[in-house]
Amino acid sequence: MALIKNHSAPVVEAFPEFSILDEAVEYYHANEGNFEKQSYAVAQIAEFEGGGKMLIRLLVESPFIHKDMASYIASLLCGMDKRRAPIEAVMDLLKVKNAYIRNLGITTLQSYGDAIKYYIVKFLIGDDRDLRIFAINVLGDVNFAESREMLVELLEHEKDVNVAMTAVDYMGEIGQPADIPLLESLKGRFDDPYVIFAIDNAIRSIRG
Repeated sequence: MALIKNHSAPVVEAFPEFSILDEAVEYYHANEGNFEKQSYAVAQIAEFEGGGKMLIRLLVESPFIHKDMASYIASLLCGMDKRRAPIEAVMDLLKVKNAYIRNLGITTLQSYGDAIKYYIVKFLIGDDRDLRIFAINVLGDVNFAESREMLVELLEHEKDVNVAMTAVDYMGEIGQPADIPLLESLKGRFDDPYVIFAIDNAIRSIRG
């Protein structure tokens, strides 16, 4: 008589449902190294109020986050509605030491398009010198259509030499011949040999 083999159906583990953000975050951390489970967790995190900022925290605070997971988190941030995307927090990614995370931050900001202008303008017109420099760097990295005009407007009134020279560096990349008189005028505003050197370099770059 032939033997009858019993075939047991494979056990498929169901993903849990989360009622609050903290549950999804806890599940993410509890499954370190399991891409499938962590991917599920971050996708759920993205749906909660405040989830976008939590995704940024996971990128910044996880020192050994795998590139595949970091990229997946960035894709979730890119896919967020611009009205609820944590744009200012994404800008903070450009400050981290990890070059891969910084590049993900740039890619994410680029995906938001014109929605980032408000934040850049807010920093550019603020009193904090470091934030003005940061905003200039963001402009240089995302490089959207109005970048040059915004840098020109800043240079017309900027009093801080470090901020101005950061903008001058980028003007060497995106400036136009019409901007040269403005750059020349900065030599009188900032009486410093480094200023003259930086401006002359930017002008040479513009002229090609």
